[in-house]
Amino acid sequence: MKKTTPSDPNSTVMRKKYASSMDVARLAGVSQSAVSRAYTEGASVSAKTREKVMKAADELGYGPSVIPRIMLTHRSSLIAIVSGGLYNPFYAGVVETLAQAIQKSGSNVMFFVVNHGEYIDEIVPDILGYRVDGIISALSIVSPEAAERCAKMHTPVVLFNNKLSNDWVASICSDNVEGGRQIAALFLKRGGRRFAYIGGKKGNLASEDRFAGYLSGLMREGVGDVAVAYGDFRHDEGFKAAKTLFAAKRPPDAIFCANDLMALGAMEAAKAAGLRIPEDVMIAGFDDIPAAAWPSFDLTTVRQDGDAMVRRAMNLLSKMIDGEQLAGNSLHLIAAPLVERGSTMRGSSDATPLTGDQ
Repeated sequence: MKKTTPSDPNSTVMRKKYASSMDVARLAGVSQSAVSRAYTEGASVSAKTREKVMKAADELGYGPSVIPRIMLTHRSSLIAIVSGGLYNPFYAGVVETLAQAIQKSGSNVMFFVVNHGEYIDEIVPDILGYRVDGIISALSIVSPEAAERCAKMHTPVVLFNNKLSNDWVASICSDNVEGGRQIAALFLKRGGRRFAYIGGKKGNLASEDRFAGYLSGLMREGVGDVAVAYGDFRHDEGFKAAKTLFAAKRPPDAIFCANDLMALGAMEAAKAAGLRIPEDVMIAGFDDIPAAAWPSFDLTTVRQDGDAMVRRAMNLLSKMIDGEQLAGNSLHLIAAPLVERGSTMRGSSDATPLTGDQ
């Protein structure tokens, strides 16, 4: 007789055997169909039979497989969340809110992380292999080919801060351009003269839109000279980018950063250079993460309304899953209001903070 070891693929030690409905039926002394009815809401089964089935199931550690239901209904009740960059509190908060909303809707969450923190093209085939009912991505599907693959599988997708769409892909964006314009107007009102921008990554849509709004707001007042650096959306890289800007012959006295993490890094770089905020340099960010309101930072920022984005995403996805063709050429803008704090309150001590309503 051949001996097996735990590492042997034929070893019963290595292979876990799950109890089947037939095992439950045998132990309970009922038919397999009775086990199925006991787990089907509204099915005809006596209380006594149900009790016997549940007792046997508990003893065997049995739980009904979802696979037959998926095969029958073509619905998995699985929603994939795709994210990266969870070092950013904004995205960490959005993922948590999304997961809670999905579970509240009666579906289950599958979570996929993209290590390089931006694109999901490479992971799309893996996601679709699970026959998920839908995908919500805090990151970008960059290529039309990846979006088309989702469309061919009739899998609805909702993207955050992207503009790509087809019959099965919709995008939800903060109003990044307007947010940049608001920062430009604020800097000008507060006496800014030398302007800079710290972007996330070259080619990143949200970062480019925020810069486009910022630049257009400055150009309205005849300002076209803006120093640009990049900080990869990270705190330490924002510090380095700001340090480089401050080393210039004519260092900026107003810096807009594409997210709050980089803005916090820029504030620390300014203090390390002996600069006063906001007297010597005004700094503003984008997102309104909790740390932005801490007294030690008191950072002016543009608020991304993560809760509103999640609500819109869930509403869109639910309708798309139910067969409503909503996604084609579908771009949904979410207002992003200005929140002024001490990092730009240059001037008299009684100056009134500006908001997106002003």
